Amino acid sequence: MRIASAKETYAADEALFDSAVQRAWFAVLLLALALFPFAANQYWAYLAGLAAINVISAAGLNILTGYTGLVSLGQAAFMGVGAYTVAVLENRLGTPFLLNLLAGGLLAACVGMVFGIPSLRVKGLYLAISTIAASFILHFVFANWTSVTRGVGGINVPPARILGVDLDTPFKLYWVIMPLAVLMLLGAANLFRTRVGRAFIAVRDRDISAEVLGIPLLRTKLMSFALSSFYAGVAGGLWAYFFRVVTPESFPLLMSIFFLAAIIVGGMGTILGGILGAVFMTLVPELLKLGVGLVSPFWPDAAVILSPVRTVVFGALIVGFLNFEPQGLAEMWRRTRRFFHLWPFKT
Repeated sequence: MRIASAKETYAADEALFDSAVQRAWFAVLLLALALFPFAANQYWAYLAGLAAINVISAAGLNILTGYTGLVSLGQAAFMGVGAYTVAVLENRLGTPFLLNLLAGGLLAACVGMVFGIPSLRVKGLYLAISTIAASFILHFVFANWTSVTRGVGGINVPPARILGVDLDTPFKLYWVIMPLAVLMLLGAANLFRTRVGRAFIAVRDRDISAEVLGIPLLRTKLMSFALSSFYAGVAGGLWAYFFRVVTPESFPLLMSIFFLAAIIVGGMGTILGGILGAVFMTLVPELLKLGVGLVSPFWPDAAVILSPVRTVVFGALIVGFLNFEPQGLAEMWRRTRRFFHLWPFKT
């Protein structure tokens, strides 16, 4: 039985899909994503759209934290920059949908670079604290720059329009959000086959050695912040079109913790980990709601008493995976694949 083959060229070694089987499975996945909205109701289409938005933002955070080793708790704030950019452009200028998303991503990237400047001097916990400060600063701007953001009242966002069609339902938005998510994930996967992506990994593994080898630390770290924030800005813009309203309370610190939990649970430093973690963490609150619904007939106050459970569950998942499976769901998936790849010869 053929298990693997040696790569004879650098191009083969760097290929995104290293076998015909992987390409076939990827085609099957794309077909399943295309057929999904026809088989699902509006609720599942809504969950799929929300999960895809979270996957985009988690992929961006994974570039920064998983691949570059820079911890950030400001991802939700950068999503807010993208969301407000889209809301303002849509309401005041009526610019095209895709142009608004691009503008939201670029502005978020610029803001992310500004708040990434301390990364040259601090790292780890101290960098996380500086990004928390960024979150509070941006929240203050969202709440008090009333001439642009309309303060705590927020901004209502008209439905996205493409070719004269209003994307005003989860089913219609699915056909924009999901392809964008796939394209951005492919972009992130290809990034780490390039010189820039390898520089990110070198900085994560040993930044001093990377600098000795000629990698400019500040430029590399700022580029990582910019890319991560660009992904967050695009996700925030999609979020604005998805929920049709943007307020300062739409992007709290808890949402940043959500994305950090997603990449820890999924597996930092892997594209698959960001996908699995974001989907899993998106479904966790829905499972909690289902559990509350099941016990409500026997415990009328369950919804009120168990409302903080979501935060507790996020914290428990982070601690549990860090202790028992540091490489996350992606490693569990790889072990499962290896087992069935060798079965029944491995015992």
